[in-house]
Amino acid sequence: MRRAGVHIAAGAAALLAWAAAGLAAAHEIGGTDAAFVAAATGPDPVPFLYLGAKHMVTGYDHLLFLVGVIFFLYRLPQIALYVSLFSLGHSITLLAGVFFDLHVDPRLVDAVIGLSVAYKAFDNLGGFRTVFGAQPDPRGAVLFFGLIHGFGLATKLQALQLSGDGLLPNLIAFNVGVELGQFLALALILLVMTAWRRTRSFAALAASANVLLMLAGFILCGQQLAAYAFGGPA
Repeated sequence: MRRAGVHIAAGAAALLAWAAAGLAAAHEIGGTDAAFVAAATGPDPVPFLYLGAKHMVTGYDHLLFLVGVIFFLYRLPQIALYVSLFSLGHSITLLAGVFFDLHVDPRLVDAVIGLSVAYKAFDNLGGFRTVFGAQPDPRGAVLFFGLIHGFGLATKLQALQLSGDGLLPNLIAFNVGVELGQFLALALILLVMTAWRRTRSFAALAASANVLLMLAGFILCGQQLAAYAFGGPA
């Protein structure tokens, strides 16, 4: 049982390192997907549904944040509450950001998204209580960062200059796809976390895993700030 827990923890560490190294590229909508979205005219919900799901499943920054959010949540009602708050936040700003053409520099948005990963890991480590003597409301924090993550999604679509014809139904389809992708990814994450929690290594390695998570968040944040400062791509 202990060996299995070590293997799961090692796999989680490898995943964090991989995500930190490759997030910037994975977060984009590119290739044939970008060409399709840019050329789309009129309502076309099914492809946008697929693209939304694909973007969430490959959006490692969003997934790392979700890992942090559910890391110490054991009851399904708790998980449902926090994930719903995150979904509400990113749905609002995804839809409003694109539909009302609200522009924010994508590198700054992605920097705050990276910071959200580090924030949640620091919270999981009890850092706020230790350093500041008080913990911010975790529900409010998840909702707030959900709003930021939604702007991150919006900036990727805005870069493709979507047609105004059929924009709203296509956006809704994309957002529904995002939620479906999040559900699928969350189910897999919960399976892995549940298996790990049943091993002795979870108690021993949980803090180390959150340190890695926090490090990954700072790396992602630093990458985007460097791109903003030196004129690199988002």
